[in-house]
This record gives sequence, C-alpha cells and structure tokens, in this order.
Amino acid sequence: MLTDVACRKAKPIPKESPESKGKDRKLADGKGLFLIVRPTGAKIWRMRYTFGGKEKLLVIGPYPEIGLTEARAARDKARALLVSGIDPSVEKKRQKAIALVEALETFEQIAREWHRTHTRLRNTRYAKQILKRLEDNVFPMLGNIPIKQITAPMVLQAIRQVEERGALEMAHRVRGHMSDVFVWAISSGLTDADPAAIVRKALQPRDGKRRPALLDMDKARELLRRTGAMQDVYWATLLASRLLALTAARPGVIRMAERGEFEQLDTPDAVWRIPAEKMKLTREHKKDTAFEFVIPLTPQAVAVVKTAMRLSRSPYIFPSIRVGKKGLQPISDSTLSKHYREAGYTGLHVPHGWRSTFSTNMNRIAASAGRIADREIIDLMLAHVPEGVEPIYNRYLYLPQRRAIAQAWADLLMQGLPEPQALVAHLR
Repeated sequence: MLTDVACRKAKPIPKESPESKGKDRKLADGKGLFLIVRPTGAKIWRMRYTFGGKEKLLVIGPYPEIGLTEARAARDKARALLVSGIDPSVEKKRQKAIALVEALETFEQIAREWHRTHTRLRNTRYAKQILKRLEDNVFPMLGNIPIKQITAPMVLQAIRQVEERGALEMAHRVRGHMSDVFVWAISSGLTDADPAAIVRKALQPRDGKRRPALLDMDKARELLRRTGAMQDVYWATLLASRLLALTAARPGVIRMAERGEFEQLDTPDAVWRIPAEKMKLTREHKKDTAFEFVIPLTPQAVAVVKTAMRLSRSPYIFPSIRVGKKGLQPISDSTLSKHYREAGYTGLHVPHGWRSTFSTNMNRIAASAGRIADREIIDLMLAHVPEGVEPIYNRYLYLPQRRAIAQAWADLLMQGLPEPQALVAHLR
C-alpha cells in the first residue's frame, strides 16, 4: 500500500535506466488503484477493474490535486458502482455531462450549447444562419435571462420586433428555433416548458408563397403577344394561356376544363360552372355541390372556349397532344409553366401570376374610382370566399358586378391582341 510520503517522493523511471524508454512508472496501492508517474513527472491516479468480462481503466485524476485519501475514496465508490452493475467510467462521463448542463442558466448559454450539439452534423451554412438569427433577433432581449424565467409574453414581445420589420417569414423561423432550444432544455432538465410553442398561433400569418407576376399591364399584354407568336406551339397551350389570363382562374382548373362545364355560350349570360371537386377546398367540401364555382364569361373568353371546343376531340377542351393509356387527357400541369419559361419569362411570370396581375390592376382601378366594395367582389372572383357567406349563395353572389369587372379586365388586357381564331390559324 502507498503512503502520502511515497506518493509525494515518487519519481519517474530514470532516463538512463534500461526500463525507461519513455515508459510510465506504476505504483500500486491495492484493490485496483495505482499511481502513474509519467516521464515528465506528472502523476495521475487510475483504477484497473473488470466490467462485462473486459478489463478497463478508470482515470480518477491528478496528484496532488487528488490526494491518497481522496483517491481511495473514489476507488471505493467505483467498486460500489460495480457491485450495482454500473460501469464507473460511463457513470463518470454521465456526471460530467450533467455538471456541464447544470452550469448553463441563461437562454443564450443554453441556446449556444444546443446549437453546438444540435447543428454540428448539419450543413455548415445553415448552422451559421440559425445562430445568426438568434443573435440578431433573440439574444439582445432575452439572452441574459435565465431560461426558466422566460414566459410566453416575453417570447412574443421579442418576435413582434421581427414582425414590425415586415419579416413575417423570419418571425416564424425564429420562433421555431427558440422552440427547438426550449425542447432541448426540457429534455436536459433545465426548464419545464416551451413558451415559444404557446405563441405560435399568435404570430401574424406567414408571407404567402410568392409567385412571380407581371403587374404592369403593358408587360402583361406583351407576354401574351410574345407567347402567342411563338412557332411550333401546340394550339391547346396557346388557348389555355389566353383563357387563364382572361379568367384569373387557378391553372389546375384551366387545364382540367371540360365541355360540359360551359353554359349559355351564345348568350350574354355565358358562364363556366366549375364542380366543387375541382376547386381548392377541403375534402368534405369537394363532395358538396353547394361549393361549385361559377365564372361569368366575357365575349373574349367565350371566343377562346369556342375555338378550343372546335379543335378538341376530347371532353377536355385543352387536351394533351399525346394519347395515354386512358385515352385523351388534359395538358399537363407543367405545360403552361414550360411555355412561359421558353418565352423568356423565368422568374418574371408564372401561370398562377395572372391572379396577381388581375387582382392588383382591378383593385387599383376600383380604388381610384372610389369603389371600395369592389375589393370583396374581386376576392370572390378569385374564389376567396368571404367569411360568413353561405356556400349555396357563392355561385351567384354579385354575379352582375363580377361580370362587369370581368368585362373591364378583358377589355384592358386584350387591347391590340389578336382574336383566338387568328392565334391558332397557322397551328395544328
């Protein structure tokens, strides 16, 4: 057994000794405990033990910081763990991790530790973005506050500052990062709640998915002129693009348009009755005929429909050029997007953009004329159903006003553009 004096006077193996060769000197104390004396003179306590049939080493710590008495106590504690079926080395690592976590207190400290452990395997650029969002938007207000003291109103106040800059998407992302930090802290025993989750529905709605759109009418007409003059373009593509622009309907509804949906085409009351199942509705409402949608058709739109019906040999007025296993199908959902890209409008205008072109210009005209009520009607024309309106009446609500706005839009849009018959005269 060792003594304090022996530990204190222990020296490395002499360099001139044939046993040296940079080896450590080992001084045994008993029951697996021994003191290592390195060639440099540094001394370290270790313990040799067996766990799971394998011989292992436990590093207890340096001497003289840990004296003989403390080293023996650590050895005895480790032996007690072995009796309980616990690996002393694993337990030491666990206690070290607990101590590290318990040293964390403020939101910033905990967030940085979460970021260090949570994002190291992610894309480096994204990891930097996450930390910068927290540094810019959260740490200045909440960074120094103990995480247990942070409440939902405090989180909301921090995120409101992001919203006030108009950065609605960023506000939602920051809240998500904060929630990730709180969840990690909960699992680490550092706090009991996630106030960032509570405020999720209190935030302003995210920015809608932004689809490029030409809002200037001269540029919008030029798009129709340019795409209409392209050579070797399938007739259904050109006519579908024209009807899409005239009606501001959703592109998916346009491509799926069928003959039987168009009524009274030879009268001033021509309409396009779109079944509920084709509308952007919940699954339940798609089964309810009360939710079918009616679009008043202008003479310009009727001319497009009649031309398409004359050329089509399918129930769909805009059939695909290819015949599939199920017979003639409508043009694909990428046909118009590809058409606009090939015309040079990548990033400038997409098929769905006609809805923004229509809404922006007709709302501007209505506002300049003092017709404030037109805004609700224009929303209805885009199939944005006003709250509180019974679905059974949506089909014909404001129909005369909708027809008047549709006519004003068609007259504005079609200035100087060829008739649909001329558009497809040289095409197959």
